[in-house]
Amino acid sequence: MALKIENLSGGYSGITVIHDINLTIEPGQAIGLIGLNGAGKSTTIKHLLGLLRMQKGTIELNGVNLTQSPTKFKKMIAYIPETPILYPELTLKEHLELVILTYGLDKNKVWDRAVQLCKMFRLDNKLDWLPTNFSKGMQQKVMIVCAFLANPDLLVIDEPFTGLDPLAVANFIDLVKQATANQKMVLMTTHVLAEAQEAVQKFAVLNDGSIQTIGDLKQIREFYGLKPSDSFDRLYQVLNQEQNKHE
Repeated sequence: MALKIENLSGGYSGITVIHDINLTIEPGQAIGLIGLNGAGKSTTIKHLLGLLRMQKGTIELNGVNLTQSPTKFKKMIAYIPETPILYPELTLKEHLELVILTYGLDKNKVWDRAVQLCKMFRLDNKLDWLPTNFSKGMQQKVMIVCAFLANPDLLVIDEPFTGLDPLAVANFIDLVKQATANQKMVLMTTHVLAEAQEAVQKFAVLNDGSIQTIGDLKQIREFYGLKPSDSFDRLYQVLNQEQNKHE
């Protein structure tokens, strides 16, 4: 039971963007995928979601191979994109019902959970609203509610803090902690390390298409020769300097 990405290389239109990615996430573990823009974070996620065809390597979740059994693989995943993707003609309630139908959930058993999640993000009085009535932050909250309602084995989350108010950020972090306590797996990309470190145990640093190191923030600082007093911005300055050396 785990997510295993082994020797993954891939990209777009025959151009290799990521090289020999190796990453394992065990049940109960949340890992942050960090790096500069263009480092390969989005490309890695798109391969994991089956949106891009890998050039080489394997991706397995709980023993299910993405290439061999894509439908079974994807049913174990929920995805929260950086930019919310909602159906303009469906209300919030209908989005929740669509999640229940898609993941084969029992509405009688999970609807209370849906309402609880909506209350957490102050959406419970907006069940009949259409996406056009929601702000960007509210749309992001809808995506979060839908993903955690699905209760998948793996949550793939791309820049979740964008557009969220401080209370929503705290609630989101609590949900991630609850998920890992329930032995779920989480892969999260983010630039907001201060908040992310509250939700994830380890970070994988992508630089120039490869994972350079994996560890907690203390280990990451040591790997790049940073002082404990250095800000998180300093890490990105070092990554930028390293990338410039290779160009």
